[in-house]
Amino acid sequence: MLGQGGHVALVHMSLLLLLWREAAPIEVPQDAKILQDLKQPPTIVKQSVKDYIVDPRDNIIIECEAKGNPVPTFSWRRNGKFFNIGKDPRVTMRKRSGTLEIGFRSGGRPEDYEGEYQCFASNDLGVALSNKILLRVSKAPLWPKEVLEPVVVPEGTPLVLPCNPPPGLPPPFTFWMNSAMTPIPQDARVSMGLNGDLYFSNVLARDAHTDYSCSARFLFTHTIQQKNPFTLKVLTSRKVAESTPTFLSPSGSESSKMVLRDEPLLLECIAAGLPTPTIKWFKKGGDLPWSKVKYENYNKTLKVINMSEEDAGEYVCMANNHLGSIRHSIFVQVKAAPYWLDKPTNLVLAPDENGRLNPSRQVLGDTIIFRSVQMGSSAVYQCNASNQHGYLLANAFVSVLDMPPRMLGPKNQLIKVIENNRTFLECPFFGSPLPDLRWFKNGQGSGLDGGHYRVYINGTLEIKRARAEDEGTYTCVANSILGSAENQVRLEVKEPTRIVRAPEHQSVIRGSKAHFDCKVKSDPSLPITVAWTKDDKPLYLGWRLKKDEESLTIPNVNEGDEGTYTCTVKSEIDQDSASARLTVLDEASLHPSVSSALPPDRPDPPIELDLSEAAARSVRLTWIPGNDHRSPITQYLVQFEEDRYEPGRWQDLSTYLGDLNSVILQLAPFVNYQFRVIAINSVGPSQPSRPSPRYKTSGAAPDAIPRGLRGWGSKKDNMEITWEPLLDLERNGPNLHYNVLWRRNDLGEEWSNVTTVGSKHVVHNTETYVPYEIKIQARNEFGQGPESNVVIGYSGEDKPTDAPSDLRVSKVDSTKANIHWKPVDLSSVSGEFKEYRLYYWRESSLVPTLVVSKEKKTKGFYSIMAEPSGILGDLVPYSKYKMFMVVANNLYEGPRSNTVEITTKEGVPDAPKFFRINRRSFDTIHLEWDKPLEPNGILIGYQLKYQTVNGSRVGHPKLETFSPNVTEFTLRLPDRSTRYKFYLSALTQVGAGEVFAEESPHFANEAYIDQVDIATQGWFIGLMCAIALIILILLIVCFIKRSRGGKYPVRDKKDLPLDPVDQKEDGSFDYHSDEDNKPLQGSQTSLDGNVKESDDSLVDYGEGGDGQFNEDGSFIGQYTVKKDKDETEGNESSEATSPVNAIYSLA
Repeated sequence: MLGQGGHVALVHMSLLLLLWREAAPIEVPQDAKILQDLKQPPTIVKQSVKDYIVDPRDNIIIECEAKGNPVPTFSWRRNGKFFNIGKDPRVTMRKRSGTLEIGFRSGGRPEDYEGEYQCFASNDLGVALSNKILLRVSKAPLWPKEVLEPVVVPEGTPLVLPCNPPPGLPPPFTFWMNSAMTPIPQDARVSMGLNGDLYFSNVLARDAHTDYSCSARFLFTHTIQQKNPFTLKVLTSRKVAESTPTFLSPSGSESSKMVLRDEPLLLECIAAGLPTPTIKWFKKGGDLPWSKVKYENYNKTLKVINMSEEDAGEYVCMANNHLGSIRHSIFVQVKAAPYWLDKPTNLVLAPDENGRLNPSRQVLGDTIIFRSVQMGSSAVYQCNASNQHGYLLANAFVSVLDMPPRMLGPKNQLIKVIENNRTFLECPFFGSPLPDLRWFKNGQGSGLDGGHYRVYINGTLEIKRARAEDEGTYTCVANSILGSAENQVRLEVKEPTRIVRAPEHQSVIRGSKAHFDCKVKSDPSLPITVAWTKDDKPLYLGWRLKKDEESLTIPNVNEGDEGTYTCTVKSEIDQDSASARLTVLDEASLHPSVSSALPPDRPDPPIELDLSEAAARSVRLTWIPGNDHRSPITQYLVQFEEDRYEPGRWQDLSTYLGDLNSVILQLAPFVNYQFRVIAINSVGPSQPSRPSPRYKTSGAAPDAIPRGLRGWGSKKDNMEITWEPLLDLERNGPNLHYNVLWRRNDLGEEWSNVTTVGSKHVVHNTETYVPYEIKIQARNEFGQGPESNVVIGYSGEDKPTDAPSDLRVSKVDSTKANIHWKPVDLSSVSGEFKEYRLYYWRESSLVPTLVVSKEKKTKGFYSIMAEPSGILGDLVPYSKYKMFMVVANNLYEGPRSNTVEITTKEGVPDAPKFFRINRRSFDTIHLEWDKPLEPNGILIGYQLKYQTVNGSRVGHPKLETFSPNVTEFTLRLPDRSTRYKFYLSALTQVGAGEVFAEESPHFANEAYIDQVDIATQGWFIGLMCAIALIILILLIVCFIKRSRGGKYPVRDKKDLPLDPVDQKEDGSFDYHSDEDNKPLQGSQTSLDGNVKESDDSLVDYGEGGDGQFNEDGSFIGQYTVKKDKDETEGNESSEATSPVNAIYSLA
């Protein structure tokens, strides 16, 4: 052994490195951060082989790689002495590695570097050694020059042509060839032996050649050397005498062979004789290990791979022909170079919690025992086992590690799970010593384990069936004597994504429309995607197909649309799908006379069910298919009914492809079956067939093991063992009962047992909370079933007898306090230790007149340290609290500890109870608030920060402070449209409390104020002026129209009677005057808004357009003038009058 102290010891068997310690070795996770901080002794990870042969034409590379923290440094020994690499210019060592490179560009002989090398990797924590590497340079010596005389032998006699290749390194591969470079033919008569010689069992005349040449191929140099050829002359005779078998190799009647364990064994027997003998092999006193035996070289060589000690013995080869036989015994010994029964492994250990300053170490035979390991015990140990056949070397380090708990997974993960599904919340952690891990939900409770939850040793919390009430924040806390670490996982339980209206099979006529529904119900918070496929391939919608959120529409259906359409809806955590078949019918289906175009229908049920090939647990069922009604049968469902347990109830047995009509049914023992078959096509299932004849299987011992075996105590002196009974079809026979076995786990006592037909057994008069081993097996009249695995159960718990003592508090601030206590003896818990449970309540507030709730609260602390402590948080500042502690197991709490009273320090107040903003006038805002519900101290006032806001722009903040009895404030606005953001907080001596933020909103009473003062708004004044101007213009236009008349020929009209009213032929009336073509009277307004010429101008009534008014306003005009004008101008319109003239006419 070689540790830091340099102690060396050799043993001749496997050496086992053990740790004598209650705790198991620590498995360090492959986490980058941990490995970066983890101090580890060196470990050899790569090295050259022990027997290292190199090519003399290449550079020599001797590998040695190691890992460790700090990074190891390397040194070498050659032939047991320090190898100074720096002094040899041909030798270099790779950076951050121990690998040696020896180059010969500048000269030198590789043979000068042959020898035994060993690599040493070291850092502050120890030294690791490589194997001893024997370096040798490959050699390919030339064949010695020799003159070979011709070999002359009589026909029928045996012959051996020796090869004797030169001894190369590694040994060459030999073979025989002729001058044409073709192999010498070999068979049962002529063959090459393991030593390379060519053996003739008997020589024939055709063997006479002049070019029998032995060749040797050297692996490293890839060269072939040939021996001078043999010339073989055969003396023939008319009659060749036959001979009995004799052995050419090996000689004598017996020999011995030694082979190493796990290496192949090669045994050879080559016989002479005429006729050529045959070879047979056998092992005396037993059979040949056939699974490892291989015959080679025409049965002359026996090869046994992977030899083991039981393969040793006497092997016999027998050669025989029709003249006789001969035997040779080979006594085989199997030896072994050292090999590992239990290879030393690296140990990462935590310091002994009770430890001593200096560890002790003791060597007992092949074991090293460590007691009370401490920091500084880290070292590398070598185990070297050797004998005459070889040696083994292994490095194993002991690393004593102390590391506070740390979380390895991502922080604050969000896990989404579908309701009623099993889920796992992972919390990978590490620490040394190994921390205890507990889970809490929403920061409350005493740890989650058991019942609905299960905590695995790697920190994973299993929720067996997630429900809505399981949603929340889960905290995993890892505690050790060096500290604690925690991580949180947020669990959201979602409703499943389901298709509530699935597509249905359809048969539609070509050219019509097909419509598939796919209505989905899912969790509102989960986005979903709906995708359609056709025949399991993505569906290309193109311009013709239409898809919306709940359906797929295929207009103008054609034959290419036929197929199976599948709607798949996916969320990020689940999915659902439903399929329907679209069948396209030809237009001929519109004609009732064409029966082939009828739509498909459900198939007829199968008929003539028959049973055959009856066996103990199977039978063949055959049937004749019914009519498929134009839709191929895709599946058959076989159902069964039995008359023993649930008579009359048909149950599904199995399904089969639609092209089968004869199947083997796998059955359960001791059941009286009858069967029926249902055919299924794209439309749906058929009616069930008529039942088959009954078939009763024979009974058998149970095959199944009762599930759900557990043991727990319902009272302090009992243990209830419960399990799930076997299903009816698992009984396999009558008189089923259960054999329940149990025994104390810690006493090594004999098993107790009881036989019962129920699913529960109560063990009475037990000690309180002791472990039991439990197992169970089912049995019936035909025999016993298999035993279950052993399950550990516990008897009942009792009330803890001891109370935590010396409960005290330190470091009290405004919201938390450090809790300390002296633990109880765990044996007094009388059950599984769950936690130390602290009861605390708020006794009063130091704020005068403030009434508080004295409701008791609890907090659990899990700790098995000698001086446990914890932090109690979420306290209300400036208050008096009382508390006591109990120890708790799964069912009971122990007696109370001493009661402790603490006073929390003053803190910052809560937010004001309310904060309202009122607008009482156009230029002021009134603010009101009330005192905080929890002032958390003596209020000294309030502070109000406010600033103007305009969209995303804010003004400079302003600050107002108020005395504690002021709860309102009026702010004058510089502009009635100005808006403010207000931040109000209460003050104590500690500082400002929680801020209550409000923004002045668009108040409803602002609109009312604006309506009352609307007459002062500029837009309203402008609107009213425009309306008044429009009304004035309309009045002027109407006045003009009413004041005007038409053109009246006064003189002509006054003497003429009224024209008669003529009646037209169609019954209508025509009112006309002498001037039928005269235009309508009055002015007309054109589309462009201009006023047309008036036919009633006052100018027409004056002379030459000079008509005037008298002083009294009467008209001075001559009718004759008008008359003349009318006669000359006819119906021509007068000039247009201007608006000024129109106004004058109104005067």
